[in-house]
Amino acid sequence: MLERISVDPKICHGQACIKGTRIPVHQILHMLANGDTMDELLEDYPSLKRNDIFACIEYAASLTEEQVVPDEVVA
Repeated sequence: MLERISVDPKICHGQACIKGTRIPVHQILHMLANGDTMDELLEDYPSLKRNDIFACIEYAASLTEEQVVPDEVVA
């Protein structure tokens, strides 16, 4: 699903956007966080598909994955 997200320095100053649009991922995430429903987003952005919204959520989740490094390396 992440193939729906693009990062291009020539588009929206390199911010992650939904591919083929100039809709930044952060904008969709903020709207969801503020209580907008998927249906409202789809109505506000006719070019948006439901899978685009899921791709934004998946993209954000991938950015928050934590890599755990042990304090000591056991040899």
